[in-house]
Amino acid sequence: MTPTESPTDTQSTTPAQPTAEAPESRTRELARRFADDLVALRRDLHRQPELGRQLPQTQQRVLDALADLDLEITLGTELTSITAVLRGTKPGGRTGEDRPVVLLRGDMDGLPVVEESGEDFASTTGETMHACGHDLHTAGLVGAARILHAMREDLDGDVVFMFQPAEEMDGGAEQMIAEGVLDAAGKRADAAYGLHVLAHEIPRGVFTGRPGTLMSAPDSLKVRFNGAGGHGSAPHTTMDPIPALCEAVTALQTMVTRRFNIWDPVVVTVGRIAGGAKENIIPDSAEFNATIRSFSRESRALLAELVVPLMEGIASAHGLESEVSMTNVYPLTVNNPDEHAFMAETVAELFGEDRFALKPTPDAGAEDFSFVLDEVPGTYLFLGACATGDPATAPSNHSPLARFDDSVLPDGAALLAELAVRRINRA
Repeated sequence: MTPTESPTDTQSTTPAQPTAEAPESRTRELARRFADDLVALRRDLHRQPELGRQLPQTQQRVLDALADLDLEITLGTELTSITAVLRGTKPGGRTGEDRPVVLLRGDMDGLPVVEESGEDFASTTGETMHACGHDLHTAGLVGAARILHAMREDLDGDVVFMFQPAEEMDGGAEQMIAEGVLDAAGKRADAAYGLHVLAHEIPRGVFTGRPGTLMSAPDSLKVRFNGAGGHGSAPHTTMDPIPALCEAVTALQTMVTRRFNIWDPVVVTVGRIAGGAKENIIPDSAEFNATIRSFSRESRALLAELVVPLMEGIASAHGLESEVSMTNVYPLTVNNPDEHAFMAETVAELFGEDRFALKPTPDAGAEDFSFVLDEVPGTYLFLGACATGDPATAPSNHSPLARFDDSVLPDGAALLAELAVRRINRA
């Protein structure tokens, strides 16, 4: 189906109105009621982004926003996470293992990016920015908590709200799992849902996702070749690491085209290469760093077999020593097909069929919600939040120019809440 909602050039706090096919639900009505507060929270968070595992100001702002709700709150020990449990109070509700539990997640950390968006609520830190929209994720999850708290007498189960630091390549989700977030309600969550806003690519207000692999599994490769340096006029008296390192970069690309199925792609990007100090001096060593992204468990396993021996073999063939390491960063982000279908149906019924677009291919980005989806059936989706005109040409997430439209906040919060209500009450 083709998305029809147009992007906007201005920030707005007014959510899209329900269509004739999507009469306003209780979750949407409550989201509309909370919209101004959610936008104010998002902009407050945007002004003071924090990095990594320790987000004390962000944590306190979220705690303040949740303070008047009847929630069971646990704070992280190794990172400034917040796990909040809402107990449904529907009369005659189920108990024990029969009582359903749904987990909703929002990540909270920013990026080391100097903001150039021009927003009047831009970052005041001078060196960090919410360039990936995590401020919207956090405010949206607060909104879902407020909606569900108002509806708790209709809930025949419990909801876990996962406010997570350290998504940006630091594995905060993995640490929160180790500290018990999946079992915070007293039993393992039955389903988990999350969403990610995009400043580009898809129109404002459109949700998109796909069953199966949604995002890639990234691996980090570090290669160092050690030889013996000398004068550039006499290379035969040296063991030059630079030509061998260049050969290794090319060999990685050849490996992809000759050892992997073209319908199950692998993407190799060498983002850093270093060696030498002057054009007429052959260095003792040279090195590069690469990211390697795959889209299936089979391809990732084959990479683990091939890459390190290939690098070591090239070094050995040139008489060099090598230091090679390949590290798994995040797992594949894989949507459970049944949960994806449930999510798509919910979007269509809540907002209208024109608000959901099936994503035709996986995204080569990565996401640590993958750790949750490895443990609990669930789904992850994207929400268009373009605020600068044509999403095809708008600055992307992680850009210092990225801008996100506040008007999507109520709909994101409403969807998370609606997924929890329907999943709990159908279990």
